[in-house]
Amino acid sequence: MACERLTQLTAGTAIPFGGDRVTRVSDALAAAFRAGDRLIVVQESGDLLHVPADTHAIAAAAVDRAVEAFAAMGQVSDDAITAFFDDFARRLEADAGWTPIAAANAEDVASAKARGRSTTRLVATETMRADMISGLREWRDAAPSRGRIVERIDHAGWGVEQVTAPLGVVGFVFEGRPNVFADAAGVLRGGNTVVFRIGSDALGTAKAMVTHALTPALAAAGLPPGACVLVESAEHAAGWALFSDPRLGLTVARGSGRAVAQLGAVARQAGTPVSLHGTGGAWLVADVGADAARFGAAVAASLDRKACNTLNVCLIVRDRAEALVPLFLQGLEAAGARRGHGCKLHVAEADLALIPAAWRETRVAVRRAEGDRDEPKVEPLADADLGREWEWEETPEAALKLVDDLGEAIALFNQHSPRFSASLISDDAAAQARFYAGIEAGFVGDGMTRWVDGQYAFNRPELGLSNWEHGRLLARGGVLSGDSVFTVRTRMRQDDPNLHR
Repeated sequence: MACERLTQLTAGTAIPFGGDRVTRVSDALAAAFRAGDRLIVVQESGDLLHVPADTHAIAAAAVDRAVEAFAAMGQVSDDAITAFFDDFARRLEADAGWTPIAAANAEDVASAKARGRSTTRLVATETMRADMISGLREWRDAAPSRGRIVERIDHAGWGVEQVTAPLGVVGFVFEGRPNVFADAAGVLRGGNTVVFRIGSDALGTAKAMVTHALTPALAAAGLPPGACVLVESAEHAAGWALFSDPRLGLTVARGSGRAVAQLGAVARQAGTPVSLHGTGGAWLVADVGADAARFGAAVAASLDRKACNTLNVCLIVRDRAEALVPLFLQGLEAAGARRGHGCKLHVAEADLALIPAAWRETRVAVRRAEGDRDEPKVEPLADADLGREWEWEETPEAALKLVDDLGEAIALFNQHSPRFSASLISDDAAAQARFYAGIEAGFVGDGMTRWVDGQYAFNRPELGLSNWEHGRLLARGGVLSGDSVFTVRTRMRQDDPNLHR
């Protein structure tokens, strides 16, 4: 049967998805679609994603370069890869390389502020610069991961080896964070290549980093120029085009929950393995056996800044409410005082009466991405909304709910959270064991929540932290790092030339 090309769309046309559901072409989509464009029908949601022809061409060309580079990486020595990381780090460290990057970043930040966009992770601070340099040098000093023998099974006259090998081309879509290059470049340590699309807020910074540090470092080390490729497009459609390319060996998405979920759906239906790092927010549970001082310290240490591992929901067993709720409120208020913009509390509707009137009757100037907003300091929260991640800027924001017992806390987490990170404060070893066995989280602790970080916990720059929102992970941990991107080949060694079955 001959295939026809889609050349136009008609408003109102029914498009089937998910096997038994229908969505329809909107007027806007029909008007925008042109011959040569592509339509991605997301089978999970029915979203109709329009990829203009020129945007698809940009993404496809980037993958072309990375595929060509991957074919050449087999002839690139581990020493050359080491030299690349070293040179990349030195170029970021040198003022001649960093000055134009910082200038581009200042323009990106100013543009984002003017559009009411968040800039908390966009600013390329000296701390971020130092962390990138440190991360690149950790990859420089890391043991080569290609060709490592995982297992050998010996037979009479022959043997079989399981050997690590590069996975292929890795596609990344990141939010507007300039440090993605140091993170994503880690996949080169194992002989992979990478294509990344960064959020539009940081695209200028990314281009400057490619020009003044990344590309020169690849050339100096003798690596193929397509080993690290930036998709130079600010369009969301560039990410859809990239993730729908079946030539990728792995796709990785970091950013807001819905956008990441959509990208994951696009990759899965293209047949590409995907690692999603979207909705976060850690949960902290205080059991009847909680030490008050340990609980208070955990709250304070988990609210120092907004990241995916920041305390988002606190559950306190009702029998300990009188002692522990004041400590939670003190920790939240202290976190707000440190940042100078107050704090915000969401409380389960049934527990509002436990909050002091001084809190419930107060309004605060909450620092949002679009500016300060006058809001109540305390707002009621339905259980169905416990899974929401509070994306705060400078005003620490968290939710509180009382539970009858540890079992209810575990059930609420498993039902409402993104199944990411949970900590239990309890001196009862049996309670800790029950918590670990029952909680559906990839990251489980017994203290502060902010430990969940590849760099902090494992001394390796992370590519992302996975939740279990879409199910458990197959054969790897929740921390995706450059040296965890590999496949396994099987090699036979025959000693007996007369071997036969």
